[in-house]
Amino acid sequence: MASANQIHDLPSVKPLDIEQQTQEEVQEIKVFDYAKRAQWLRAAVLGANDGLLSTASLMMGVGAVKKDVKTMILTGIAGLVAGACSMAIGELVSVYSQYDIEMAQMKREDMGAEELDAGKEKLPNPWQAAGASALAFAVGALVPLLGAAFVKDYAVRVGVVIAVVSLALIAFGSFGALLGKAPVVKSSLRVLIGGWLAMGLTYGLTKLVGSAGL
Repeated sequence: MASANQIHDLPSVKPLDIEQQTQEEVQEIKVFDYAKRAQWLRAAVLGANDGLLSTASLMMGVGAVKKDVKTMILTGIAGLVAGACSMAIGELVSVYSQYDIEMAQMKREDMGAEELDAGKEKLPNPWQAAGASALAFAVGALVPLLGAAFVKDYAVRVGVVIAVVSLALIAFGSFGALLGKAPVVKSSLRVLIGGWLAMGLTYGLTKLVGSAGL
């Protein structure tokens, strides 16, 4: 039997230290999860902003030459489908490349089966990334489409498209700034002015080309 002195000399377990360590681990997990979600949200906002701006610019450009609502809507739909597919394929190829590189690195490190499976779970899913990018682009592209769909008068239709796109650009710019902890007003204005320039240049150049009879 152990003497009283021997029992006294045994290392004592400090509940407070264990509790503090557990709290720190939970906090680290929460910070990691938040950072991961923020990255996905920011990518989604950028994808939606891309869909919004590219589709609206296409509609404005074609609308500079063909003023009927059918042509403008068909142009917007074509832009939505083509852009969403392009975003999905680009994201799929990019994330798969990253996935293959990291998997090859883990295999070179001679990880065990359990470690390899755990490492796979932490890697990004290429199909999930592709679907998210396509969906975000489509959501953004729907904004100018819905704005123009029910307006027959050309001048009013163009005004409505510019208005709804401007509001959406401000919203996306603000949300992206909040996620990136950047100044909201400055970021929103930057996105808004950039969007106006893109739509204005597309409209003006297409109008110029159309006037030249090409």
